[in-house]
Amino acid sequence: MRMKPVWALFLAIYLLASPAGAQTIRTDYPACDLMAQRELVGSVGAEIMDPQQAHIAEGANILQADIGTARRARRISQRLADRLWRKVEAVRTNANPLKRNQTFLGAAERASYDRQLDSIAGTLCR
Repeated sequence: MRMKPVWALFLAIYLLASPAGAQTIRTDYPACDLMAQRELVGSVGAEIMDPQQAHIAEGANILQADIGTARRARRISQRLADRLWRKVEAVRTNANPLKRNQTFLGAAERASYDRQLDSIAGTLCR
């Protein structure tokens, strides 16, 4: 039986306990949980008739709510909040015309929009 180096355990504990390790990812915003964001199921209704588009809209709503929360808590500047908000809104508006031009939003487009929202969440969650 081979034992793992003890120094790896100490390094992991140090990184988790240190301020540098604690500040790498915020977990107090729902948008920071990327796995949960990927599993979102949005509501199909009035203007949104496609489940893929509903997923993007729901993710955008959560991310914009978290941006607002972070700004009110003064964790991010107004300038950064405005920039992140505009990026999220661009993803939302880009997904809508695509839906109208096609009968559905494909898996590749959804994955692309998910990556864009994940990138914005990454900026917020640092």
